[in-house]
Amino acid sequence: MTSGLWELVLKGIWTTVQLLVLGALLAAAVSFAVGTARTHRLWIVRFLAGFYTEVFRGTSALIMIFWVFFVLPLAFGWQLVPMWAGTLALGLTYGAYGAEIVRGALNAVDPAQRDGGIALSFTPWQRMRKILLPQAVPEMIPPFSNLLVELLKGTALVSVMGMGDLAFSGNLVRLALQESAQIYTYVLLIYFVIAFLLTRLMRGLEHRLKAGAGKAAASGPALSPRRTGTTAVGGGLS
Repeated sequence: MTSGLWELVLKGIWTTVQLLVLGALLAAAVSFAVGTARTHRLWIVRFLAGFYTEVFRGTSALIMIFWVFFVLPLAFGWQLVPMWAGTLALGLTYGAYGAEIVRGALNAVDPAQRDGGIALSFTPWQRMRKILLPQAVPEMIPPFSNLLVELLKGTALVSVMGMGDLAFSGNLVRLALQESAQIYTYVLLIYFVIAFLLTRLMRGLEHRLKAGAGKAAASGPALSPRRTGTTAVGGGLS
């Protein structure tokens, strides 16, 4: 390929990375907000969070991109640039899947840990911050890693808006060179390399979080078994 075509591919990679980072940040915020809401004590909060999850999990990400980019301006007069339209559609869609990861991890924490927090007169927010999340977050990392790779692959959908991501740039190069096999092989390899780096990064984060949780549990003040039979609560009791 010529230098001009390689520059086009590099711009596509940069656009894909930007979309991945922004979409992941939005999806993470949605995941924790909706996921924790699904464990709320009020049924109306759980219902609204569950309704959101079911709607966005049951909707095609491609159709959501079309809706945000083409229907939203007609319905409400809000015209978003392709980058923000893609970020919004992908973040909300994959955030619904992430919310189930958060909900499942929080519910998997030993109920005795919650009871210990109540016994210590912790508020619901204190129990969430000091007991549940420190134990649940390390268990969320492997499924979140898979979801991040799925988000990476989902970024190719934004090419329907004419956005110059990696998939769109690869197609332009293919049309210019009439070399489908070679160009799409390059594109596949680039996606694989990015996905591989993401999984290694998430695996390192998982090890660090689990190691940190172990140190926190080991460094907490010990209670004598003769004085109390309370199960260890987060990193505060051991």
